[in-house]
Amino acid sequence: MPAVWGEGTTSCASDSKKFGSWDQNLMTEWHIRYGGRGVMIYWHVEKKSTCIYSQLKRCSSSEVAAMIEGVLRHCTDMDIERQYVDSHGQSEVAFAFSYLLGFDLLPRLKAIASQKLYRTGDEKNGDYSNLDPVLTRTINWELIIQQYDEMIKYATALKQGTAEPEAILRRFTRNNVQHPTYKALAELGKAIKTIFLCRYIGSEDLRIEINEGLNVVENWNSANAFIFYGKGGEVATNRLEEQELSVLALHLLQICLVYVNTLMIQQVLHEPVWLSRMKAEDFRALTPLIYAHVNPYGILVMTPTY
Repeated sequence: MPAVWGEGTTSCASDSKKFGSWDQNLMTEWHIRYGGRGVMIYWHVEKKSTCIYSQLKRCSSSEVAAMIEGVLRHCTDMDIERQYVDSHGQSEVAFAFSYLLGFDLLPRLKAIASQKLYRTGDEKNGDYSNLDPVLTRTINWELIIQQYDEMIKYATALKQGTAEPEAILRRFTRNNVQHPTYKALAELGKAIKTIFLCRYIGSEDLRIEINEGLNVVENWNSANAFIFYGKGGEVATNRLEEQELSVLALHLLQICLVYVNTLMIQQVLHEPVWLSRMKAEDFRALTPLIYAHVNPYGILVMTPTY
């Protein structure tokens, strides 16, 4: 019902959620930010609350690699053109690969006040004097030209699935800053990030769009604990196959919740008397990812005998 949910989108948001887990296995690690041992589940959720991809990851795994994998491997008919992430899901190399792979990386940057804009090299002295405090050096375009074929080779490997995103991204970290292709990717990423920052600062609509997208995936994360409450909310196994099965079961249950809620909401709003009462603000707040009406524990009927 486009009248209720609007038209389909090509936008997706991604984020990770930490789950406690048993520790006698290769996936469980100590999480530095959140504390405690566990694993991460990385979700890709489109703007209408449908999760299109889920991944079981270590706590130290790259969120950038997980983000790229979800965009490329979600196995749906959706063609992702805009990808919303938080600060941990972006980097200069991520901006470069997103450009090469043909989608917009749109992060909500935590330290926006400390970001710098890179010069193109075509400016004349005094052209942007009011921006001097946030401007820095010129992009090394020559390096990008020299390493263009190598960058395309790695992007093609990602697109065709002949290499894992995490394996490629592991080569292009700050521990390998002398790698010429890393330097070129970083330069390209700086240029694309500068363009994004100018759009982000200049467009309130874009900032609202990014926040709305990330609110959807955060709402998805909030429902995880409601559904995954058994055994203290832990992934209670040391076997990798069973850990992945737990993730897929949670994914399936939650997407079923979204589907059933969608049908219920559409049934109510099919009545003109209710649809006519909906205002623009109501439609903005409407989501199928609700669970206050759900009893996750079932019903226990007690029949006392005397």
